[in-house]
Amino acid sequence: MNALYADAWGEVLDPLGGLGDLLAQRVRFVGTPQDRIREDHLRILRFFRFHAVYGDPDGGIDAEGLAACAENSSAIASLSAERVGAEMRKMLAAPNPAPSVASMAQAGVLAQVLPGATPRALAPLVDLEAGAAPRWLRRLAVLGGEDVADRLRLSRAEATGLTHIRQEIGSGLTAAALGWKLGGVLATDVVLCRAAVLEMPLPSGWSAEIQRGVASTLPVMAADLMPDLQGAALGVRLKQIESRWLASDLWLSRGDLLT
Repeated sequence: MNALYADAWGEVLDPLGGLGDLLAQRVRFVGTPQDRIREDHLRILRFFRFHAVYGDPDGGIDAEGLAACAENSSAIASLSAERVGAEMRKMLAAPNPAPSVASMAQAGVLAQVLPGATPRALAPLVDLEAGAAPRWLRRLAVLGGEDVADRLRLSRAEATGLTHIRQEIGSGLTAAALGWKLGGVLATDVVLCRAAVLEMPLPSGWSAEIQRGVASTLPVMAADLMPDLQGAALGVRLKQIESRWLASDLWLSRGDLLT
């Protein structure tokens, strides 16, 4: 597809048969895959990314390209974290990156990019996202892996968001409690990721519950505990009250929490 041209009169020039590949949603290396990969090892990741964006998910990935990527997977280590991170962001933002990421795992490429990562929960997550805007960070969260922030050179905000999602997947907080604690976007990420990772259905009315949490206000303030409590003791008591309120699905009243 990248070898398609047009002249000044709009006539398409197709020296390598790329138009047929484009119409068939077939992603292949130009020429010999090994030669293209040796020229730039980032093409390993671009092969999977282009398949995620342009490829036919039912047609499968090009076998020759996949074999070349597998053979050269150790070359991923020579790439900068910035370049790898940019490719992973784009791939995970594709409409359905699950088949490409599964092929990456099969070829040993995913293990080079994110040691310990697994694509198991990605396809279920994409299915659960129906109606929700795709977010690459949400999809990254279900892959797992070690030292993700450093390996993909995440910004501080991205790394913080990823940590929140991962931590809350296994928590017992309800959708409403997550909405109050994390805000609507991250709470949505957690609810979807939790269902995908734990292989469970989405809770009834979860989206509306998140919005209930976003609109809620903790009914007890520091002034309600002063002057009886000051300093560190005041902070500890406020955290206890907050924990009780979250555990109650935000239903406990001011009087309940002060009792």
